[in-house]
Amino acid sequence: MIRDITLGQYYQTESVLHRMDCRVKLVATLAFIISLFIVDSWWGYVLAALFLVLCIRLSKVPFKFMVKGMKSIVFLMLFAVVFNLFLTPGTPVVSFWKLRITDAGIRMALQMAIRLTMLIIGSSLMTLTTTPNHLTDGMESLLNPLKKIKVPVHEVAMMMSIALRFIPILLEETDKIMKAQIARGADFDSGNLLQKAKAMVPLLVPLFIAAFRRANDLAMAMEARCYRGGEGRTKMKPLIYRKSDYAAYGVLALYLVLMIVVGRILPI
Repeated sequence: MIRDITLGQYYQTESVLHRMDCRVKLVATLAFIISLFIVDSWWGYVLAALFLVLCIRLSKVPFKFMVKGMKSIVFLMLFAVVFNLFLTPGTPVVSFWKLRITDAGIRMALQMAIRLTMLIIGSSLMTLTTTPNHLTDGMESLLNPLKKIKVPVHEVAMMMSIALRFIPILLEETDKIMKAQIARGADFDSGNLLQKAKAMVPLLVPLFIAAFRRANDLAMAMEARCYRGGEGRTKMKPLIYRKSDYAAYGVLALYLVLMIVVGRILPI
């Protein structure tokens, strides 16, 4: 399951989304996430799903590769669905003991499951089609206006990019350590919750040591390359909008308008 997490990974291929300006993809991802939470009808979710399917087709990333990343959030999804199912007030549909399942609870649970699924896939699509360097440049460019109020934009963008880049690295490290501990007789599956938590100690300690070692190596590499922050730095490949990027902004604006009309105005 550790290797199934796709968030933060980059999938190398040639596609329309891979060639698109990273700023467009960042804005589109943010707009897509916002659109999922302004929807108030099933037609809105259908439109969001169609938009997501179109983006996946344009990315040329295998759908199976993206879906396997959902295995890591199954527990979170079940947790959110169960809470919404039993704690949402409304007309009771099923009652047993002190628990009640209401019509509003069923609707809310289904909406939460759909939102989480599309949110994870949509976010993964951005990292799968954008390199960490481009992510850093894109975030820095979009946050540039904050420099006027003394916000360290370059440093913030660098930290976010490094955090995303370290996700697959630490997952791979976790997988290696887990296999090594299992080969030495460690058992991470059996026992109650407390026993499982204690069994994670031989995994977490070497993982933290490896993480700090990698962070130190990265800091030394940046020092060796005379990195001193974003002040006065130039870019070998500056970001330049093309006609296709402006067209993508137009498609995104059309999608948001349709989401407002279909998701908020049309009947459920």
